[in-house]
Amino acid sequence: MQDTLLSIYLFLKSGHVIFMVFWLAGLFMLPRQCIYMLDHAPGSEGEAKWATRMGKLRKIILTPSMIIVWVLGLSMAISGGHFAFGWLHAKLALVLVLTGYHGWLVGQTKKMARGERPLTEARLRMIGEVPGLLLVVIVALVYLKPF
Repeated sequence: MQDTLLSIYLFLKSGHVIFMVFWLAGLFMLPRQCIYMLDHAPGSEGEAKWATRMGKLRKIILTPSMIIVWVLGLSMAISGGHFAFGWLHAKLALVLVLTGYHGWLVGQTKKMARGERPLTEARLRMIGEVPGLLLVVIVALVYLKPF
């Protein structure tokens, strides 16, 4: 029985890491795509192409990956009895922040697809660093388990 649980846990963990990579890759790409869209006038053919690309990134990679990361991560936490550990609470708080960032960024890209330009290139470059910073802290919490 213990071997079966360990086997399932390792599959959950593998899937969690794989889809976390997909999710973060998409979060790194989306602000960059917004920057490329800024080079095109609202209503132009170029803008429409970037809007389509961003929509596909959101629908095919970003949102499904985020959902899978949450499902697998919570499944691991439940099956491994990790809710008693403080590091997991901190990790979950940061993943909630990352999820909020995801939602906010999706909203900004939808505004851009409608021809609005809510963010400057400089701001997009700055916010593009958010996932990387959160990733560093989250990985440190998971591997170091400081509390």
